Amino acid sequence: MLTNWRPNKTNKMSDIQKLLIGDVQTFSIVDFPCHIAAVAFLQGCPWRCPFCYNKSLQTLKQEEEPTWTFEKFLFFLERRKGVLNGVVFSGGEPLMQKGLFEAVKSVKSLGYHVGLHTGGYRPDALKTVLTHLDWVGFDLKAPKAKYKAITGGFDAFEDVKKSLHILAQSDVHFECRTTCDPRFLSLDDLFELGEFLKSMGVKEYYLQKYRPPESDKATTDANAEALVSSEKLNRFLKSSFEIFDVRR
Repeated sequence: MLTNWRPNKTNKMSDIQKLLIGDVQTFSIVDFPCHIAAVAFLQGCPWRCPFCYNKSLQTLKQEEEPTWTFEKFLFFLERRKGVLNGVVFSGGEPLMQKGLFEAVKSVKSLGYHVGLHTGGYRPDALKTVLTHLDWVGFDLKAPKAKYKAITGGFDAFEDVKKSLHILAQSDVHFECRTTCDPRFLSLDDLFELGEFLKSMGVKEYYLQKYRPPESDKATTDANAEALVSSEKLNRFLKSSFEIFDVRR
């Protein structure tokens, strides 16, 4: 029986009932380190990064008959106990939806470990939900000077910095990662990011090789590879963090 998802007596929809799920990946071994997980991709993101791979999730869309409701997702998770041991809330930007906190608690009550993918939007919301999380994957977009342009005109860097500080002061395991789009980031930018993250107390950092979407006809694989394969950069980052790697 689903004990954590019931309409209230006033017939008003609670925040958790309003949770908009764009899609669900029912089995993943790459989205939550050391876990076999399901991934709920929540709708909504305030940013418009040019290298976004989930643009269809940027806008909040209330569908009359959605493929996934939170009630259906909980029912799925109840049936997958023993096969899955983790659940990741991804996006979009999960911290954009008010129902995330109760959703995380409901999933946690089923016995799952819970992870979150975020760009650091709404540090206060991150602080609230963090007490129920086991892991966070934090997407750092660019150095301070480029953050506004790369997120589509949002002056987001100070919020990102606050979120990183909250994570660094917590006991929750987290990693930071940067998608290395050569159209917008340079080697100097990545050196600057490395220095910044080191100063924030980050222990685990990954560069992610850019995979051009169909809309990008100009960037070649060689361009993308060159940005993440600099020996000087890799030596610097390996010496700056306890764990560093390049994801290709």
